[in-house]
Amino acid sequence: MGSKNKLKRFKENESFANVIQPTREDLFSAKFSHLGNWNSYFDNNNPIVLELGCGKGEYTVGLARRNPNLNYIGIDIKGARFWRGAKTALEEGLQNVAFIRTQIELLEYVFTKNEVSEIWITFPDPQYKFKRTHHRLTNLAFLHRYQQVLKPKGIVHLKTDSAFLHGYTLGVLDGLGITPIMAHHDVYQYVHAPKDVIDIQTFYEQQYRDQEIPITYLKFSFPTDVPTA
Repeated sequence: MGSKNKLKRFKENESFANVIQPTREDLFSAKFSHLGNWNSYFDNNNPIVLELGCGKGEYTVGLARRNPNLNYIGIDIKGARFWRGAKTALEEGLQNVAFIRTQIELLEYVFTKNEVSEIWITFPDPQYKFKRTHHRLTNLAFLHRYQQVLKPKGIVHLKTDSAFLHGYTLGVLDGLGITPIMAHHDVYQYVHAPKDVIDIQTFYEQQYRDQEIPITYLKFSFPTDVPTA
């Protein structure tokens, strides 16, 4: 993407009612007005669902179309990417969609304890190198962040083309004594696969499937007595 296109999208994001771009100063100083007030933002008491590292926002928008009684928030630091999802949501009049430009590491400054019902992690960078372990979105530090903002027994979904990340996450969960609710190494071969998992496909997911790369899926929650820190 050219720099001119990026600048154009950044500018458009500023005018989009469904895009929130807090500064780090706002988050760290507790000036972020939506903290603990997301149901007021959506003007309803429906459950809040996050997509972390949402990219173009395809999954966030796809879920919002299917489930109008849930509120969806896509999170990514790259606003030029989720511009497409934000624009599509506005064009379609979807009132249950928002996008936040921030780092996932700051999740606890954006949402209060027990404010989130579900988290989707779709096709994250598996961070293969050992020195990049701290960037994997299912390491212990990130799981702790998710546990802090999720409601008791809130759900985490991991959908990826990386068998490595799938196996790594299973190992982390096993170390915590957590048995996944669902775990499949090729979810499209599972006859009882959830519709939200197989009926929504991102652009890159379609490419993976065209290359016959299996798509893995994990669904799990945190028992209230399991510390991840």
